[in-house]
Amino acid sequence: MVRILKRYEQHSYTKRDLNGTDHQSEESWTLGLAKLHARIDLLQKNQRNFMGEDLDSLSLKELQNLEQQLQTSLRRHRLKKYQLMLESISELQKKDKTLQDQNSLLLKEIKEKEKEPAEPPLVNQQAHENMVSFQLNLGERYEARGNNGEIEETQRHSQPLAVTPYWMLQCMSP
Repeated sequence: MVRILKRYEQHSYTKRDLNGTDHQSEESWTLGLAKLHARIDLLQKNQRNFMGEDLDSLSLKELQNLEQQLQTSLRRHRLKKYQLMLESISELQKKDKTLQDQNSLLLKEIKEKEKEPAEPPLVNQQAHENMVSFQLNLGERYEARGNNGEIEETQRHSQPLAVTPYWMLQCMSP
């Protein structure tokens, strides 16, 4: 029971303290709110002035101050723009250097390939047979040896074979 009473007393004292400080904090909040509203109004007025609006109400000294602020801001913007341009130029120069290096390597490889002796293209047996049969199909006549060993010229009566030309085989080979 004693413990419960002590807790009740502690709770009631803290509640009274909070009520006393609530009134003070409420006044400080109201004062802070008024200051913030005044600050917002001043910032909005300055923004309008920077945009070139509501300049009629400004005195000569305020206009000179505004001009100086604008010049300072303009210098900062130009400096930042200049720095970004220099960084961009530097990056592009690096890219140019790497591309030139790659280009020189490729040119060197091409020159090495040109120096190698040109080897005739390898033709596999099937491609060679297709070429021979293609050449045979070009004419209507061909020579054949008869039973007595003589070369005879005979008329060809069969259908020509469908053959892939040699130049197409080179294009299709892996």
